[in-house]
Amino acid sequence: MKAKILIVDDQFGIRILLNEVFQKEGYNTYQAANGLQALDVVKKHDPDLVLLDMKIPGMDGLEILKRMRVLDKDIRVIIMTAYGELDMIQEAKELGAIMHFAKPFDIDDIRAAVKKHLPQKIN
Repeated sequence: MKAKILIVDDQFGIRILLNEVFQKEGYNTYQAANGLQALDVVKKHDPDLVLLDMKIPGMDGLEILKRMRVLDKDIRVIIMTAYGELDMIQEAKELGAIMHFAKPFDIDDIRAAVKKHLPQKIN
């Protein structure tokens, strides 16, 4: 069974890039452009890991993370932000985010982080 990754970012290009990278790595991937879509994917598909942008119009990353925790208290979340807002990063980590990446990120660093933190389900 392939591990499942949810990519949550309002920027289409970033979602497509990450989607391509992780599909080539053999993961099942899902995409969401906003918080409501992200929560719907969590309910329907129970992803193993979420790559979550913190600056999303409407429901921001912290609110999405809080609501995801209600649905699945053990969900693994890596946050991404273009902003060096240390208080937001700290709050996300207090809510259980396992690590963060500043945009623009190095795709190889994110690939390595996902591999490190995702349960090995791929054969």
